Amino acid sequence: MTDAQMGLSIVTQGIMLFAIAIYRMGVLQRTGIVSAAQAAIAIAASLFLRR
Repeated sequence: MTDAQMGLSIVTQGIMLFAIAIYRMGVLQRTGIVSAAQAAIAIAASLFLRR
């Protein structure tokens, strides 16, 4: 695994944890979490597979 792929996997998890945290604070709705998770996973997967 290259450094870029390692960074992508860490950042994707960070985005998802941040989305969950702000959902628990009441700032983000459930659809916002789903959208953020789908976008983060799609971007990470496309960049990860392109490398």
